[in-house]
Order: sequence, then structure tokens, then C-alpha cells
Amino acid sequence: MSLKWVDVQEIAIQLAERHPDIDPLSVNFVKLRNLVMELPEFDDDPARGGEKVLEAIQTLWIEEAD
Repeated sequence: MSLKWVDVQEIAIQLAERHPDIDPLSVNFVKLRNLVMELPEFDDDPARGGEKVLEAIQTLWIEEAD
């Protein structure tokens, strides 16, 4: 299964699992974008990862980290 930018919930889950030591509130969008693109299953056009998508991922990651 490959992850796309639209898979915000699954991306947030994987970020929470892979980076339990990172506080999602402390991550800026540039770093968040890089973390998403480093996920092994991620396969999408980097240009599609706009601010609204990153904001949605970060919000869900915060919920997953709680």
C-alpha cells in the first residue's frame, strides 16, 4: 500500500508510531513535510503537500500522540 497526501489519518498514525519522541506541536511545516516524505510507504508528488494538508496531518498527529 502506498500513502498519498490524502491519507492524512494513516500518515498521522505512522508519524506517531515512528516518532514518539517528537512533540507534533514543535514541528514546523517544512520539517513535517520532510517527515511525511520519509515514510517508507509514502509515494506522492511532493508539490501536493500544501499547507492545508500539512495542517490536517499535524492536527491528527497531535491527537494520536495524546
